[in-house]
Amino acid sequence: MGWHKEYGPRGLVVVGIHSPEFSHEHSLENVKNACKELGIEFPVAQDNDFATWKRYGTRYWPTLHIIDKKGVIQYTRFGEGGYDEMEEVIQRLLEE
Repeated sequence: MGWHKEYGPRGLVVVGIHSPEFSHEHSLENVKNACKELGIEFPVAQDNDFATWKRYGTRYWPTLHIIDKKGVIQYTRFGEGGYDEMEEVIQRLLEE
């Protein structure tokens, strides 16, 4: 999923929100190290109190939301997969 690099120049902004599932994931240093090891180059916010998780009604890891430039959720995916469909939504929104 290289959308950050591919579509960033066209206006896509990717932001990760890390809501820890396990106790060791509460450590900011551990999250920073994991992002570095995984080559994650987009910003990742730490959501230890699950405020963002609750705000968006999240119930599963992972959950991906595609939000348009007006702040409206245009697509939500629970779990892995669906990448072609998500990319189509991204492309459509970037054309608007």
